[in-house]
Amino acid sequence: MFVLSKKSALAATSTSLFVLLWSSGAIFSKWGLAHASPFAFLLMRFVIALCGLLLLTPLLKLKLPKGGRPMLFAIATGVVLLGAYQIFYLLALNTRVTPGVMATIMGVQPILTVVLIERQRSASRMFGLALGLAGLIMVVYQGIGLAGMSWAGMLFGLLALASMTVGSIMQKRITDNPLGTLPVQYLAGLLLCGIFVPFQPFHFEQSTGFIVPVLWMGLVVSVLATLLLYRLIARGNLVNVTSLFYLVPAVTAVMDYLIFGNRLAALSVLGMLLIIVGLAFVFRKTA
Repeated sequence: MFVLSKKSALAATSTSLFVLLWSSGAIFSKWGLAHASPFAFLLMRFVIALCGLLLLTPLLKLKLPKGGRPMLFAIATGVVLLGAYQIFYLLALNTRVTPGVMATIMGVQPILTVVLIERQRSASRMFGLALGLAGLIMVVYQGIGLAGMSWAGMLFGLLALASMTVGSIMQKRITDNPLGTLPVQYLAGLLLCGIFVPFQPFHFEQSTGFIVPVLWMGLVVSVLATLLLYRLIARGNLVNVTSLFYLVPAVTAVMDYLIFGNRLAALSVLGMLLIIVGLAFVFRKTA
C-alpha cells in the first residue's frame, strides 16, 4: 500500500512539475523574443539544449538508439515533434496568428489523438475532452482575434497541430530507451531549423533580456521539461498526457498575473475550473 502511494505521489509530482515548467515557456519566450528575432532565439535554444543533453548523457545514463532503423525513426520523430512543430508554431505567430488562437488550435490535439489511436472512445472521456477545450477557449478568449489573420497563418497553425500530434504518436512507439533518443532528436531539430535561418531575419541582443530567457528555454524547458514529457508519454496513456496541455495556458495566465500583474478575467477563472472538471472525466477510470 505504501509503495503504491509513493508511486502515485512521484507521478503527481513529475506531472505537476512538467505542467509548471512547460507553462513558464510562454513567459520566457515573450521576454526573449523582445530582444531577438524568432529564428535566432529558436536556433540558440536548440544549440543550448543539445549541448546540455550531451553533458547530461553520462549522468542520466542516456543511451543513443542502436541500429539503423531505430536511429532513423528517432531522427524522423525529432524532425516532426521538435523541429517542425516549433518552426510552424513560430511561423504562425509571425503571420499574425494570436497566441490565443494558437492555444485553441493546439487544444484540439487530445481529441485528434483519441480519433487516431483509440478504437473504443467512451462518452465520458470525449465529454471531458470537449469540456477541457471549452475551458481552454474561455481562458484564452481575450487573446483570440481573427481580424487580419491570413490563410498562411492558419495553415502554419494547423501544421503545428499536425506535427505535435503525429510526433507524439511516433514518440509513443519508441519503447526501447525513449529518453535516449532526445539528443539525436534535438540535433535533427537543429538541422531543420538551420535550413530556415538563411530565409528569415536573424538578430539578437547581447543582454540579460536575451541570455536569461534563451538559457531557461534551452536548459529548463527543452531539457528538463521535455525529459519529463517523454517520460510521461512512455509510461502513460497518450491521450491523458496530451490533455495536460489544456492546463498550460491556465497556469501561464496565473504566472502572468503573479509576475507581470496582469489581472485574471472572471471568464478565465471559470475556464480554469472547466478544464479541471474536464480532466477529471478524462482521467477517470471506467469499469
